[in-house]
Amino acid sequence: MGKRKAVYKYYAQAIPSSYAIDAKNCRQLGHGKKCGVCAKVCPADAVDYDQKEELLDLDVGAVIVSSGFKAFDPSRLDTYSYKINPNVVTAMEFERLLSAGGPTSGHLVLPSELVRQEKIDAAEKELKKLERQAKPENAAAVEKLQSEVAQLQGLQTHQHPKRIAWLQCVGSRDINHCDNGYCSGVCCMYAIKEAVIAKEHSKGDLDAAIFFMDMRTYGKEFEQYYTRASESGVRFVRSRVHTVDPVAGTDKLEIGYVTESGEMLAEEFDMVVLSVGLESSPDARDLSEKLGFELDHYKFAKTSSFAPVATTKPGIYVCGVFQGPKDIPLSVMEASAAAGAAASRLSGSRDTLVQEKTFPEERDVSKEPPRIGVFVCNCGINISSVVKVPEVVEYAKTLPNVVYVQENLFSCSQDAQDKLVHVIKEQNLNRVVVSACSPRTHEPLFQETVRNSGLNKYLYEQANIRDQCSWVHAAEPEAATEKAKDLVRMAVSRAALIEPLPMPSVPVTPAALVVGGGVAGMVSALTLAQQGFKAHIVESGEQLGGHALKLHTTWKGEDVPQYVRSLVKEVGLNENIQVHLGSQIKETSGYIGNFATKVSSNGGEPVDIAHGITILATGAHSIRPDEYCYGKSDRVFRWHELEEAWDTPTVKEAKNAVFIQCVGSREENRPHCSKICCTFSVQKAVELKERNPDMDIYVLYRDIRTYGEREDLYKEARKRGVIFIRYDRENKPVVKETAGGGLEVTVMDHVLRRPIVLKPDFITLASAIETRGAEELGQLFKVPLSQDKFFLEVHMKLRPVDFATDGIFVCGLAHYPKPIDESIAQAQAAAARAATVLSRKSIEVEGVVSSVDEDLCRGCGKCVAVCPYGAPQLVEIKDGVQVTRIQEALCKGCGACAVACPTGAAAIRHFNDAEVLIMVDAALT
Repeated sequence: MGKRKAVYKYYAQAIPSSYAIDAKNCRQLGHGKKCGVCAKVCPADAVDYDQKEELLDLDVGAVIVSSGFKAFDPSRLDTYSYKINPNVVTAMEFERLLSAGGPTSGHLVLPSELVRQEKIDAAEKELKKLERQAKPENAAAVEKLQSEVAQLQGLQTHQHPKRIAWLQCVGSRDINHCDNGYCSGVCCMYAIKEAVIAKEHSKGDLDAAIFFMDMRTYGKEFEQYYTRASESGVRFVRSRVHTVDPVAGTDKLEIGYVTESGEMLAEEFDMVVLSVGLESSPDARDLSEKLGFELDHYKFAKTSSFAPVATTKPGIYVCGVFQGPKDIPLSVMEASAAAGAAASRLSGSRDTLVQEKTFPEERDVSKEPPRIGVFVCNCGINISSVVKVPEVVEYAKTLPNVVYVQENLFSCSQDAQDKLVHVIKEQNLNRVVVSACSPRTHEPLFQETVRNSGLNKYLYEQANIRDQCSWVHAAEPEAATEKAKDLVRMAVSRAALIEPLPMPSVPVTPAALVVGGGVAGMVSALTLAQQGFKAHIVESGEQLGGHALKLHTTWKGEDVPQYVRSLVKEVGLNENIQVHLGSQIKETSGYIGNFATKVSSNGGEPVDIAHGITILATGAHSIRPDEYCYGKSDRVFRWHELEEAWDTPTVKEAKNAVFIQCVGSREENRPHCSKICCTFSVQKAVELKERNPDMDIYVLYRDIRTYGEREDLYKEARKRGVIFIRYDRENKPVVKETAGGGLEVTVMDHVLRRPIVLKPDFITLASAIETRGAEELGQLFKVPLSQDKFFLEVHMKLRPVDFATDGIFVCGLAHYPKPIDESIAQAQAAAARAATVLSRKSIEVEGVVSSVDEDLCRGCGKCVAVCPYGAPQLVEIKDGVQVTRIQEALCKGCGACAVACPTGAAAIRHFNDAEVLIMVDAALT
């Protein structure tokens, strides 16, 4: 998608941010020609042509394989015109076009225009060469080149694409062309994301159409994103595309496709994006043979549902797409899970090879006048496509106390961070303002960089000119630029007043509290116990096992009851684990490293448990539907009740069965997909067919979501004759009891376009999964819930098992519906993250906390009443006189006490009245 020289950077934010030499294209290295120019001009003498490959011998106790994947190459398919027409691109190539570091700097341009411009540039270069020579014999060649340039320029439109189509399942769910029978799991979501972003880049003037078979938005809040995309104008066309043909005489493309009803249609588009799937790495087989573990039939690492990150060779673990198709959140979870599994194996060697990070001695700036440095970020085009960054830079130079201003392409890149440290020292800066993106995601990074320069990390201020300017005012660049200047002015005015804050350390209690005794809870407790940490499991029921007790087999056919029994036994025998059955959390207090929780068992007196971290693994439940005759007929089951009735005459002797999907899921009041239902129903349909091949089985669905290698089950079901009938939310199946006590299901067939009537012996409902009691528990532990009432992690991709409240983690169904293998991986991940706290002797506490001026405090206790964290406490100082004192380790700096205080005694360090009011003054200047 763009050209580079033989000396290049891997990508804009590469770490390390240094140049490399492409040996294959370097004259000095690859062609036997003498050049050496880069070595001659390099002022640092950094070019070494004699470097050789090194072989390292490493002694390790465990290996984690995370060697990734490769994107499917559609050039082997002749139906999509890929490599024939430049306007047919893969999703990866389209990402490059949208990227600020891409060939068009993020501007949406037709690739045919880029190709044409490349030809014009080459012709003009040759033309200048010939004209410089001024030879009579070149006249004809000059005339020909001039004609070519004129012709190519005449074809240029300089228009952005007006219609873009995304074609799904290219290289996935396809056994005819590429033997990739699995679903790649990520393509639906990234196509929606690209369509939404493309519409934003084109200011809404774009017809974005996604051609798909099943929309597989099964992840947390994915369904809502799908709905919002549809509402924003992205078209979703359920179909199967058979050809993409160039339109003669134009750059356009014609897509021929077949609708569900069998109708043949065609549409013209300016551009086609192929949503290519994920394939195992080309070196997968070689790597597996060298390390001695097995691959499955798709050449992904073979793992068990009960040990999802362990390969078939002990001590070797796997994570990411090398284990199978998956998205970023699950890849990050598995990375932590693999680390946790390896840490359990290596617990005896903990701390033997650790190098602690140290910071330079902190500089005393208390007697120095403010010397502020302002660093303004382009963020690629995230900011600079709207905000006129050079104007903001020039404006910052005029502000009081500003002695240095710098513009950065990516302020968060490693090279920019290194330069920031250098500039702080060189310019003797004692305050730093970065105008960039959200402090929510990047403030800790910049604060650490400031510490590396010898400054206190609180001598830093961030102006969010991305979220608050370029993103929300994309259609108003002038106004967005003025607002960016306002935000910079406010940040600089405050920076002049901010002071260093202490960062006290507190000791850590090396024990864990795990709330929930299902599979996820037991696995997380065991993972920690195997590393030598104490763990308390608090289970409200009278036995361990949770919802896994209702299951017979995994989708791979593994025995769930046997696994649960062995897990319960292992928990019971581990001396580091204490189980509290029939128990409830009554009260909890404390902070990361030092929590105290009261637990009542069987209604008895609460006992105190001291622990350094908390893991919430409270599970979720299947709803009891009020539709489809559930509760009225004993032949209508919920999905897990089918397991219980599996060997009853109703099921064993049945000749006709119906499965109804999305019962209570993907509805207005419960918009999430429950994720496990499609796989369960298809699995049970296959098992019923194995038991009785002549049985008639119907699956009534909205989208079949057998993601990843679960697609094999779907293929097997169709092969065995299971009939799949799609319905939409506006035309749900109708179930009624007949006079003789039988069942009758009426559903609109999506192919025949007419209602059909089924008479099953039993019906299984894929009922939605939801949490119960999560709100009360969330209030106890001060952690948030999503709109679906599942526990809400701090960041879906970056920290998928952490809460915003430090020291508290989440896993299993309490986080979101998921199959047992993903629950186990997430439990191991939560334990691994928890171990990063428990393995420390002490931890630093944030300095942005409340403080109370005791001379102004009158001991009214209003701050004690409003604090959600229990940080303020009334203490007697003399003769019955009380004042408030703050337990700093408990304080989260929320400011509730400062608002409630009638005398102004309570204030938040780093956000005192003077610092806040000077920003208000600056805003109004």
